[in-house]
Amino acid sequence: MRNSATRFHPALLASLLLLSMASRAEVTAVSEAGFVSEHTITLATDPDRAFQALTADIQLWWDASHSYSLEAANFRLEAVAGGCFCETLPDGGEVEHMRVVFVAPGKTLRLSGGLGPLQQIASSGAMTFDLKPNADGSTRLDYRYVVSGYQPGGLQAWAEPVDQVQWGQLLRLQAYLQADSSP
Repeated sequence: MRNSATRFHPALLASLLLLSMASRAEVTAVSEAGFVSEHTITLATDPDRAFQALTADIQLWWDASHSYSLEAANFRLEAVAGGCFCETLPDGGEVEHMRVVFVAPGKTLRLSGGLGPLQQIASSGAMTFDLKPNADGSTRLDYRYVVSGYQPGGLQAWAEPVDQVQWGQLLRLQAYLQADSSP
């Protein structure tokens, strides 16, 4: 594993973005009460390494601009039932982004909660990452985030921005693993 993996070569990231656009699913359902975001991507590693990157290495690929501290190094994801996807704040504070509710190492990770501003509108969500081995040694990642809650005027306006942020995070995970597997 490379410590410099948090800095991706712009051409590599652009290439992955273009190649991954064919895999993009978008928002699959939306209403006043909530929405569903689904994506499928291919990760250049086996499911066990993909699971490790998804959990233990989250601070190496998460986009720091989507954090409260603006430092990805402040993230941790405890891959146990009841574990915290948390962020330490510079003033000694902390944010619980989501709670781990299901763990099958190398296969499935499910979290519960609302990311970022979704916390402020009392929404709840179930985010699932399913990992499946491909014949070529890579991994198929099926991602699904189902969000529900109450917001005056409905949750429809949140669907596309949340989907775009999560799509960006998945692309960063993909690029991290691609860089990690490069000679």
